[in-house]
Amino acid sequence: MSNAMLHDTQSQSAVREIAIRDALNEAMTEEMVRDERVFLVGEEVGNYNGAYKCSRGMLDQFGPKRVIDAPIAENGFTGIGIGAAMAGLRPIVEFMTFNFSLVAIDQILNTAAKSRLMSAGQLSCPIVFRGAGGAAFQLGAQHANSFEHFYAYTPGLIVVAPATPYDMKGLLKSSIRDDNPVCFFESELTYGMKGPVPTEEYVIPIGKADIKREGSDVTIITWSKNVFLCLEAAEALAQQGISAEVVDLRTLRPFDREAVLTSVAKTNRCVVVQEQHEIASYGAFMSHFISREIFDELDAPVGLVSTLEAPMPYSKALEVVLLPSVARIVQEVRAVCG
Repeated sequence: MSNAMLHDTQSQSAVREIAIRDALNEAMTEEMVRDERVFLVGEEVGNYNGAYKCSRGMLDQFGPKRVIDAPIAENGFTGIGIGAAMAGLRPIVEFMTFNFSLVAIDQILNTAAKSRLMSAGQLSCPIVFRGAGGAAFQLGAQHANSFEHFYAYTPGLIVVAPATPYDMKGLLKSSIRDDNPVCFFESELTYGMKGPVPTEEYVIPIGKADIKREGSDVTIITWSKNVFLCLEAAEALAQQGISAEVVDLRTLRPFDREAVLTSVAKTNRCVVVQEQHEIASYGAFMSHFISREIFDELDAPVGLVSTLEAPMPYSKALEVVLLPSVARIVQEVRAVCG
C-alpha cells in the first residue's frame, strides 16, 4: 500500500493490521453478504476452514449451499463453477494451489475465457479462480510453478496478482464483481503477513498499478510476493547510492501501461523481477513492451531477473539458488545502471 493511499484511507476510516488470509476472508464474506449469488467452492474450504484458513468461519455463517467442500476433482468442480456462472451465479473457485489448476485447464482456457466471444455476447462468465501460486518452501517441482504468464496469455481472462493485505482485499472484491473470468493469484508464503487494511469498505480498480516506493535512478517492475523482495533490494540499493522506484503491477491482464511508461520515462532504466522462467515469460513480454514503446527514453537495455531454467528442486539449498533473490536483483540493477 503506497504512503499516499494509506494517508488518504486513514483520513476516511480506521485502519487495522490484519493478515492476508484475513483480508481475503473479509473480501469473500463481504461480497457474499452483499450478493446472494456469490458462493465458494473448493477442496477443504468448508469444514477445514480452507487449506490456508482463508475461509475460516464462512461455513458457519453461510451454510453448505454457499460454502461447498469439493472432492479432489479440479476439472469437475471448476466445470460446475463455470456452468453456475453462465447460469447467473458468481462463483469463487478455490484451488489449493494453481499447480492443480492444470487439471482443469481446458475448462478455464477453452470454456470460461471464450464463452462471451463464442456466444456472441449472450453468455457471461463472472467467476473467480483463486489460490496460491509460485514456490513455497521445499514443495518440489510439481508444487512450485508460477503460472501468471500462462493465464495472462489468454484473451478473455483477467489476471490479478497482488501482494499486500490492502491490495488483496480491494482487488478480490473487484474481481468478484467483475463480469469476466478472473484468475487471482496469492502466495503460500505470505498468507500470514500483516499490513494495514481499512475497516470501511473499499475496492481497488482492476488494471491499476501502484508505486510501492518512489525513486529516480531505476524502475523495478514486479508483482505478487516479489514486491517484498524488491523493496528489500531497493533498500539495499539506497545504501549504495542508487534510488530505485518499485512498481507493483497488481494486475497482469490488463496491465497499467501508463504507470509503467511514466515510471521508466522518469528513471530511464528498468529491471523486471519475476518468479517465472525467462523463456516465453511475462517479464520477457514486459521488456519488449517497454523497449518498443519508449526505446529513446532508455539509457540501458531492460534488465530481467527470473527463476533459473530448471524444474524446482526439493533441496532447500538449491531452491534458494534458482529463485530470484535480493542479491541477484541488486546485481542486475547495478549492471543496468552501469
